[in-house]
Amino acid sequence: MINYEKIKSEAAKQMRPSGIRKFFELASEIPDCISLGVGEPDFQTPWSIRESAIHSLEIGRTKYTSNAGLLPLRTEITNFVKRKYDLNYNPEDVLVTVGGSEAIDLAIRMLVEEGNEVIIPEPCYVSYEPITTLTGGVPVHIQCTEENEFRVTPEQVKEALTEKTKMLILSYPNNPTGAVLRHEDLVGIAEVLKDTNVIVLSDEIYAELCYGDEKYESIAHIEGMHDRTIVVNGFSKSFSMTGWRLGYAMGPKPLIETMTKIHQSCIMCSPTTSQYAGITALSSCDEEILKMKEEYDFRRKYCVRKLNEMGLHTFEPKGAFYVFPNITSSGMDSDTFCMELLKRKNVAIVPGSAFGESGEGFARISYAYSLSHLQTALGRIEDFLHEIKEEK
Repeated sequence: MINYEKIKSEAAKQMRPSGIRKFFELASEIPDCISLGVGEPDFQTPWSIRESAIHSLEIGRTKYTSNAGLLPLRTEITNFVKRKYDLNYNPEDVLVTVGGSEAIDLAIRMLVEEGNEVIIPEPCYVSYEPITTLTGGVPVHIQCTEENEFRVTPEQVKEALTEKTKMLILSYPNNPTGAVLRHEDLVGIAEVLKDTNVIVLSDEIYAELCYGDEKYESIAHIEGMHDRTIVVNGFSKSFSMTGWRLGYAMGPKPLIETMTKIHQSCIMCSPTTSQYAGITALSSCDEEILKMKEEYDFRRKYCVRKLNEMGLHTFEPKGAFYVFPNITSSGMDSDTFCMELLKRKNVAIVPGSAFGESGEGFARISYAYSLSHLQTALGRIEDFLHEIKEEK
């Protein structure tokens, strides 16, 4: 008999399973369960995008593309980021990937070696730490707080830097908090990094979903940061294209070339049909993005108001499509709160602790769902809070 536990790598065995998927799987087994746990838009992919994909299939565009991705798509990506964020890239600075997730994986594996430190502000998306540890890297967590609107500060970055630091991961607009960094935050971080060899991995998958008057600004736009930043973005969230698995990385050509070598060996190329659809998404769908954003904004305001009214203090998110209520008034820890809510009221949300230790005391609720869905779920959460209050 083979002892499978003995032959697995220690790094793989030590990986935490996704706290998001745990509650998603539990919810799928419960009848009448309402899930607000997964960050997946409820909108259909815009018709013009689907039509482009259908047309590409009808005319036989079903072969491999170049490893880096279709040149027209990479060109359109550079046009889009110039128009939207005033970022200047050439097509050879762009790698098309299988979702933003692959781009994150490639960037970390390309740079991080045994013993290198990777600074990760928390709460954060669940994948950064496991990918870092699989490479032999050491995650260095920074705790971002509700008092500071969950924004990492230049002072925190400076304190976390050591001679072993290889990368800083910035994930703004943030999943799970909805926090957004301000211009002065970015300038301050750039100042801290200017005399180092630290590369920034800027995960900007929610860049199009910023609310209010301030336009999203990438750290790659700050003076001195273009040559030390790998920007990751994609189509899943803004264009409601989660299942199309299409993303991209942009950055200094020498880094993108090395990421492409890894991509060649592991993936070959992104799905051809999705790439043709992506060209249309970037060139012709500004109106559809705006309509979805306006609907998210309405839901955002509704969720924040209702949660605050029921006694769960909720920071007003400035981006993405999540709210992150403080649940400490319930007297429960995050995991217990979410498990009890699921068992008693058939509502699935994600414990804040799934996003790092600094997420303890909070829970993530996605508002990428219809208003009626949200109304029913929040009504059940309010009933749950009344019940546990009466039990005390």
